[in-house]
Order: sequence, then C-alpha cells, then structure tokens
Amino acid sequence: MKDLLPQDGVAGTAVLSVGQLARSVRELLERRYPLLWVAGEISNLRPASSGHLYFVLKDEQAQVDCVMFRGRAAHLDWEPRDGLQVEARALVTLYEPRGRFQLNVEAMRRAGVGQLYERFLRLKDKLEREGLFAPQAKRAAPAHPRRIGVVTSLQAAALRDVLTTLARRNPSIPVIVYPVPVQGEGAGEKIARMLALAARRAECDVLLLVRGGGSIEDLWAFNEEAVARAIRACGIPVVVGVGHETDTTIADFAADCRAPTPTAAAELVSPSRAELLGRVLQLAARASRDVQRRLQYAMQRIDALARRLVHPADRMRVSRQLLVQLSARLASAAGRRLDGFGARLALARASLQGLDPGAVLARGYSITRDASGVVLRDATRVRVGETLTTTLASGWVQSEALRKGHDPSR
Repeated sequence: MKDLLPQDGVAGTAVLSVGQLARSVRELLERRYPLLWVAGEISNLRPASSGHLYFVLKDEQAQVDCVMFRGRAAHLDWEPRDGLQVEARALVTLYEPRGRFQLNVEAMRRAGVGQLYERFLRLKDKLEREGLFAPQAKRAAPAHPRRIGVVTSLQAAALRDVLTTLARRNPSIPVIVYPVPVQGEGAGEKIARMLALAARRAECDVLLLVRGGGSIEDLWAFNEEAVARAIRACGIPVVVGVGHETDTTIADFAADCRAPTPTAAAELVSPSRAELLGRVLQLAARASRDVQRRLQYAMQRIDALARRLVHPADRMRVSRQLLVQLSARLASAAGRRLDGFGARLALARASLQGLDPGAVLARGYSITRDASGVVLRDATRVRVGETLTTTLASGWVQSEALRKGHDPSR
C-alpha cells in the first residue's frame, strides 16, 4: 500500500479504488493515533437494540462520531446521557463502508455536566420546588376524546406518525393541527403561545405536543421554562411525546401525561376502534344473555302462577265440597254436644229428684210444722196441747200434741 501513496508531495501514478483509499486512511489514522483520551460533551446518544452505543462527542470547535460496542459499554457503572461532559479512551479510525471518521471508544468516564444539561437540571429543580410537577396537579387524558389537537411543526416527521396512528386506530376522531416551529431560535416562546391559543379556542378534549428525536440542542425548545408553564396553564390536558424513549425534557415533567414517542402519544389518547367495536359486541352479547335470562325467568314464573291458577267452576266445586264437609262436621259436633248436654241434664234431674222432699215423703216420711209453720226437728220445741200440721206424701193432717219425750219407741 505504501507504494501506492504519493511520495514527497508528487502525485502518484497508481490509481486507487475507493476501498483501497479508505483502508489506507484508516491504517494511517490508527498508526498515527494509538489509544488516547478525548474530552468532550455527549450529544445525540442513540443506544441500539444490540447494546452498542452511538453518539457524538463535541466541544465548542468541532464534533466527531463515536461508537462504543456492547462488550465495552457493559462495563460502564453509570448511564451515559446527552449533555454529560466525558473523557473517552478511544481509537481514532475510519468507518470504511461509509468513509466516516469516528472514534471507537474503549472506555469512558464522566468529566462533569455539560452546560446545557446543567441548565436543564437547574430549571428542573426550580420548577419542581414550585410544585409545577406535582402528581396531584396532573389531569388524566379523556378515555374517549371527541376531538384531538396536535401541536407540532407541519414539516415534522412526528406529525405524519401521529396522523397515521390516529387514522389507523380511530379514523372517526377529528384532528386539529396547531402548527408551530419545534426547533430553533424562539421556538420555545412560539410553542408556549400556541398552547395558550389552543386553550383559548377550546376546540379539543386533549392536546398532543410532539416532536421527533434529536440531540439535546435540537430538543432544547422543550426545555424552556415558558413551555413548561404554558403546559400547566393550559385548560386542556396535554400529552407530551418528544424524541425517543431515552429523551427526557422539562416538558415531559410538566405534562399531564408523558409518552416515550409521538406514536405512543397518539396511541395513548386514541381508543382503538377495533377494541371499541369488540367491547360493544361483548356488551351486546351480555345484554342479550341478560334479556334472554330474564325472559326465561318470567316464563318460569308464569308457569308457576298458571299452576296455581284455578278455574272459577273448579274453585266453586271445591268450595261446595268443603262446605258439605264442614256442614257434616258441624252437624256431628252439634249432635255430640247435644247428647252430652242431655246426659248431664238427666244426671242433674236424677240428682234433683233425690233431693225432692216429695220423694222422701213418698218413701213414708212426713214433715211436721208447729202453729207458726216452722219445721219441727226436736220434741223440746213442742208445747203440750199445741196444734201441729203434718205433711204426708199425699195430703196433710192436723193434730194436737198430748205429750212429748225423747224415746223413739213410744
């Protein structure tokens, strides 16, 4: 390869292929710059699903692409983020397939916090102390919005992603786009004014504030204090979906709800039409089953009532039979009662007859009274010569007492 390179400033005569040139430059760089430490600020960090880290290392004068492969990145005991000042031990090389100058990072350590990231942390702490990020101040996004507003740039790829997602999930929901720059000088103030305008117009049930990924500088409009305060002052719930899943802005903390990406934000606020139709079918089937069950219960109850229902003629016949039975039972009971009364009456009559003085007289006894009509029981009560009246079983006689005594034999 050395023979193909220019000597002493004179152009060589050999013609190099692009691959040969790229390989030659890579070898020169790697020989000239062995492993060395490079200081700079991380920007545009892009972790890959493979575990490799891709980012830009920059300072005020220049920037260079960097890659840290999975085996090296796994040894980091801290999480790289945009805005961090770091020192990277790297191999200077050329990525031949694209002819891109880059650093292959073997190790990396934190050197401090970058200026932008330091501003980010200061503002975050300030607004957090004010209670701007308090969970109790957050509002839930409506489950079934009647209209959705999107605050973003008309040229943003995020807008296409959001509109495509909303159309796919529920095309019946109207969408209003509030165009605003999302990057560059004054973008933060313009976003804040557009949020205030959308709140005054009150056309939507929820607002999506979205933007695609980028470096910390690209996303800085969403780290402006004016944007955070506009989100909290907005009378409509605001869902923020800025950058990629690893990107975090002040707007994310101030939002009523944070989505990792614009597409996720659209999915969060749009109920799937297919899911809603499925739910409606489920509810309809449940309602049909409930109605069917109620009808079955009603028919069973009607059958039970029908069994209890008796024709008037049958009811009269049963009542007539019952009346005959009751009459017979009443007559029988009355006869038994009368027989009992007759027996007791005969017994009483016999008892009374036994006590009848006439009956006693009929057995040969008599009753003697003195002149005053008092029944005599003791001879001493009789005076000699007194007129006495004796009642017999049949008739009476009057006599005069000739003498008296106590000897019953005389």
